[in-house]
Amino acid sequence: MSLAKDEARHIIDNLPEGATWDDIMYQLYAKEKTDKSLAEIEQGKVLSHEEVRRKISCSGNQ
Repeated sequence: MSLAKDEARHIIDNLPEGATWDDIMYQLYAKEKTDKSLAEIEQGKVLSHEEVRRKISCSGNQ
């Protein structure tokens, strides 16, 4: 079985019995986005707070 299916089953199994389709979809979406963000951090695709502030202030001067 694929890792994604295993992780999806784990997420679903840990939701409360009254979970809705929206709850399930949100949890799967949040997991995917979190995994993607963590991978980008590991690849160094991040900006410091100061870099973001500099970019914002420069774009406002145009």
